[in-house]
Amino acid sequence: MVRLRLLLLMLLAAGGAAPAQAVDGPQPAQALRVCADPDNLPFSREDGSGFENRIARLLADELGLPLQYAWLPDRRGFVRKTLGSQLCDLIVGVPVEFERTMPTLPYYRSTYVFVEREPAPGRQPLSGFDDPRLRQLKIGVQLIGNDLAASPPGLALARHGAVDNVVGYMLIGDTPSAQRMVHAVADGSIDVAVLWGPQAGYYVRNSPVPLRMSRAVAPADAPQPFEFSIAMGVRRGDKALQQSINEIIRRRQGDIDAILAQYNVPRVTEPRP
Repeated sequence: MVRLRLLLLMLLAAGGAAPAQAVDGPQPAQALRVCADPDNLPFSREDGSGFENRIARLLADELGLPLQYAWLPDRRGFVRKTLGSQLCDLIVGVPVEFERTMPTLPYYRSTYVFVEREPAPGRQPLSGFDDPRLRQLKIGVQLIGNDLAASPPGLALARHGAVDNVVGYMLIGDTPSAQRMVHAVADGSIDVAVLWGPQAGYYVRNSPVPLRMSRAVAPADAPQPFEFSIAMGVRRGDKALQQSINEIIRRRQGDIDAILAQYNVPRVTEPRP
């Protein structure tokens, strides 16, 4: 669900998403029915190897329900064709402000990151967009949506003069864009990649070449935020399931954190009100 997830982040950063239709009320649950992409590591996969698969299993066990999936490749209309069509009842990862679902409590907050090869001794890793090295390095960014818009860090790079040295990676491909970008850093095709942290961490940890992942701090003039709190999304109106999931998040947050850590998901703290 990488494409959906990044599209949602872009929609929220731009300030809007269309509301979903409310339903009269939930039916008695016979199973925990989860909507997911069947081939979208590190989030979900049909063999259950994604971190959202493992969190879904934790939820189902807590609820005492069998776990069932509605598998659908991440394409346009994913929410409408899954939650909206009553095929399932839960999406395990959505931005907390996303209006097409009724969100639970957030269970982690993450950010965009820089990925580069381990720097030489004495050289600091990249962090800010005012670093003059960014105008000299070959930088990979994700291209999102049908119009191939740049991600929030891609837009920030353009504002800070890094244009001719930027390489765009389409989300649609034989493998996830994050996998292709991290591999490109590892083999030297690009010098640095800027991508969504939960995608990056998994491939960085499993890279045969030592790589460095560092937080990409949004510049003051960034047109869009870099950090997002991630919740689970239920169908609007399904307050019973929302409440049940919220109680599990409160009670099992430590176990959820442990799963995220195993997948090397970078996390940041919630900003103070």
